[in-house]
Amino acid sequence: MEQQQILQIAMEQSAIDSGCRREDFFGKENRVVVSQPHPQARKYLELPFFCDLTSYGNQVVASAHPDFLEEAKAYLERFSHVDCFETPALHILEEKLRPFGCRVCFMAEYFLPELKSLQPLSCPYPLKLLGPEEFQEYYLPQWSNALCKKRRHLDVLAVGAFDGDKLVGLAGCSADCETMWQIGVDVLPEYRKQGIGAAVTSHLAMEILRREKVPFYCCAWSNIRSARNAVKSGFRPAWVQVTAKSESFVDQMLKEE
Repeated sequence: MEQQQILQIAMEQSAIDSGCRREDFFGKENRVVVSQPHPQARKYLELPFFCDLTSYGNQVVASAHPDFLEEAKAYLERFSHVDCFETPALHILEEKLRPFGCRVCFMAEYFLPELKSLQPLSCPYPLKLLGPEEFQEYYLPQWSNALCKKRRHLDVLAVGAFDGDKLVGLAGCSADCETMWQIGVDVLPEYRKQGIGAAVTSHLAMEILRREKVPFYCCAWSNIRSARNAVKSGFRPAWVQVTAKSESFVDQMLKEE
């Protein structure tokens, strides 16, 4: 798999998720489209979006409910593709969303592997490739980024670091769509800063590529530790996304925190 092919696959998936064309992500103008469900969309997405903004660093694609199309278009016309994803512009988007009972909820940065930088990094502890039958016992709070209990049927592969019989670091991936598998990683607090996270992440990424799937990595912009792990593991920033959800959804998330 070549570097350009990896980017094209990611853009094709984003086009499916957003309901647009792949070319819209590197066009000369912003694009506003009606969000619609799609059988090949990432499985954890709840489509249709009320409002979602996606950018690969050029223009912005807004995928929105029909009632919000004009508001989304006005927002993209007012701000640059960079400003659309940060405050103070996001305060304006919030104001536009409130009459519809929605708020900005998810703000994330996504990473794709850079093939010339991706390599199996060393680890101070033995690593083991794990299949679904081998990681079933690890659906525990300390491994909630690597494995998702709510969507355990999507988890397909993992790499664990072991101190004797004790699992100390784990990178897992979920088959979120046909062509791309998402990586999540956890390391026990007392074992951090030893390169374990980058080791399990890089080894898992290479295993995913061997299976002819594209590994991708996501974290909140404020999660510096996770972003550093992505870069150390051979990943580079590829696209950003902001998603609005209903106020009830946001309130429930705050209660769970």
